[in-house]
Amino acid sequence: MHRKKELECFLKVAVRACRAAGRIQLKAFGKVREVEYKGEIDLVTDVDRHSEDRIIDLLTGTFPDHGYLAEERAPSRGRSDYLWIVDPLDGTTNYSRGFPIFAVSIALAWKGRPVVGAVYSPVLDELFTACRGNGAFLNGKRISVSRQSRLGEAFLATGFPYDIRRSKRNNLENFARFATRCLAIRRAGAAAMDLAWVASGRFDGFWELKLKPWDTAAGLLLVEEAGGQVTLPSGRPFRLGSRDIVASNGLVHGEMLDVLREVRRQRPH
Repeated sequence: MHRKKELECFLKVAVRACRAAGRIQLKAFGKVREVEYKGEIDLVTDVDRHSEDRIIDLLTGTFPDHGYLAEERAPSRGRSDYLWIVDPLDGTTNYSRGFPIFAVSIALAWKGRPVVGAVYSPVLDELFTACRGNGAFLNGKRISVSRQSRLGEAFLATGFPYDIRRSKRNNLENFARFATRCLAIRRAGAAAMDLAWVASGRFDGFWELKLKPWDTAAGLLLVEEAGGQVTLPSGRPFRLGSRDIVASNGLVHGEMLDVLREVRRQRPH
C-alpha cells in the first residue's frame, strides 16, 4: 500500500508535467505546421513530440528509476515497479484543426495498476486528478459520478477506432443501437477527456473499442475514484492494457452492457 503523502508527491510531478505540456500546446494552438500520418486517419504533430519530450524529461529527471510508456516513442522499462503512462496530446486530430477539445493525460502505474492519474485540458484550464484510495478532483474540488439510473435518460460518449474504414469491428453498430436507447451521444475525439467527464458527472457513461493504455490509464483511475465503474464490454474486469472499455456511473452500467451484448448476439458469425 502507498502512503497518501507518497502518492501526492508523484501527483505533484505529474501535474507539473501536464501544465508544462499544456503551455506548449496553447502557444502553438491554431498554428500547427507539421502534421504527419501514422495511419489513414491517425495523425501526429510536432506539438505532440515537443509535449512528450517535455513530459518525459520532467518525469525521468525526477524519478530516474521509473519506466515509461508514451505514445510517440519506444517504451523504457526502468529499474522499478513504477511505470509512467503518457499521452502527450490526446485529441491530435482536433488540435491539428483548431478544435479546442484535447488534453494531456499522465498516469503512474505500480505493478500494472494505476495509482496516480492526471488529465489536463489546456483550453478549459481544467485539471482532473486522482490518487488511489483518495478520491478524484477537478481543479482541487472533489468530484463524483452522476446519479442517473436510467439508460433512456443517460448522456453517453464514445469514439471510433483508427481502422474504421477497414475493420468491421468499428463501433458503428454499437453506436446505432445506443442512439435509440439513450438521451444523446457525443463523440468528442479524446478518450481521456471522455473518461474525466464521466468521473465529473458530465457524462453518465462511455464506451469505446481498440484503445491504447495511454488513452485510458489516467481516466480509468479518475472514474473509479469518483465512484464509477470500469469494465470490459463483457462485464469482466478492465485491466491496464485492455483495448475495449465501458465506463459509467455504475447505475447505468448493466444496461450499457446489455446493449453491447445484444449487438454481439445479432452480429453474423
